[in-house]
Order: sequence, then C-alpha cells, then structure tokens
Amino acid sequence: MSFLVALAIAIGLGLPIAVIGGALAQGKAAAAALEGIARQPEAGGKIQTAMIIALALIESLVIYALLVSLILLFLGIPSVKELITALAK
Repeated sequence: MSFLVALAIAIGLGLPIAVIGGALAQGKAAAAALEGIARQPEAGGKIQTAMIIALALIESLVIYALLVSLILLFLGIPSVKELITALAK
C-alpha cells in the first residue's frame, strides 16, 4: 500500500471517528448535566456553566481533528491526479 493510499484512508476515517466520539461525549455530558439539574435545581446555574465549558472543550478536540485532516489533505497529497493514479494501481 502506497503512502498516498494510506493517507487517503487516514483522512477519510480519522475525521468521522473524531466526530462520532465528540457527539457521543457531548450527549453524555448533556445528559449528566440535565440529570444533575433535575436532582438539584438550585445548583442549575453552576452545572450549566460547567457543562458549557465541557462542551466547548469537547468541540475543540473535534475542530483540531478537522484541522489535522485538512492539513493532511492539502499538504500531504501533492495533487488529486496523483492520488487517483495511486488508488488505481
């Protein structure tokens, strides 16, 4: 397997895995925050603030994965024509 084929597979699989992981983590964080607010409504403001910070950190990891995949796409593959010829072999 050539480098370009491995690079195309890494770009094609890396970002969706990061997005799925981020979505699952955000769902779990929101569910836990809602459960905490339901148990202690008086602490809702503090829980909401902590949840928003946690969601921002989770989302930043997904944005970093997008950035890495775009760097690999535009700097790792010299041309689309070269990638197509490598995939055709």
